Amino acid sequence: MKDFGRILTAMVTPFKKDMSLDYKKAADLAVKLLSEGSDGLVIHGTTGESPTLTHEEEYELYKVVKDAVKGKGTVIAGTGSNSTAEAIEATKKAEGVGVDGAMVVVPYYNKPPQEGLYQHFKAVAEATKLPLIIYNIPGRTGKNMEPETVVRLSKIKNYVAIKEASGNLDQVSKIRGATPKDFLIYSGDDNLTLPIMERGGHGVISVASHVAGKLMKDMVSAFASGDKEKAKEINNKLAPLFKVLFITTNPIPVKAALGITGFDVGVPRLPLIPANDKEKEEIKKVLKDLGII
Repeated sequence: MKDFGRILTAMVTPFKKDMSLDYKKAADLAVKLLSEGSDGLVIHGTTGESPTLTHEEEYELYKVVKDAVKGKGTVIAGTGSNSTAEAIEATKKAEGVGVDGAMVVVPYYNKPPQEGLYQHFKAVAEATKLPLIIYNIPGRTGKNMEPETVVRLSKIKNYVAIKEASGNLDQVSKIRGATPKDFLIYSGDDNLTLPIMERGGHGVISVASHVAGKLMKDMVSAFASGDKEKAKEINNKLAPLFKVLFITTNPIPVKAALGITGFDVGVPRLPLIPANDKEKEEIKKVLKDLGII
């Protein structure tokens, strides 16, 4: 059974001033995140601005990050697409690079029925030996993967986990109750990490860990070791950060937050835009209150 770790950072993609991909900064960020509490990294996901990266950039990013971390943490490639053929191609490329796993998002925009989702994910699994994470984020895809479909997919041996970002805790409970014990559930929302762990979740694929990795690690470790009070205390402390990192579309705020802490990753590519001055002030205040800056 592949355990990717409890804290995986959904890593931003750094860009230079001319908006080309900054591979050197991506390598540095990957190393920094692992040194600050992350067990692994998810690259080229939502937070990594996957819709605006070319396939060439995507595959090079897999290589650069994998080489940079030197086995000190897991590297998960976001290889999903709303085209099954494209998702298969990207997953095969990622496997060739030697990543530790791939995360496959529910197909967006074309809104397949549940059987279509099952067939899509099954086809990807049949094309690779990589351990795979299902990524359910209906707010972005327009389609929820129902618990029954997750349960069916959990019987395919390389589906080892789900990133649940539906915000529906009843759904999490249903998945936990009907899937094998070693099928891992990751929270896809920082603010729901503890409630999901209370329902049998394993950890989080986090945005906040870009700037609060040690605190996130402490919170999840405390809960896992049975110290629920300490976990709750840290969660309450982090609540304003969880909120401010989503005052506008992710990853606009987290890119601004990294810049404020002194690690400049550039601004998002269009159609996303940089954080405005008011948003930056709000982010700065929360980072100050937490003692991060």
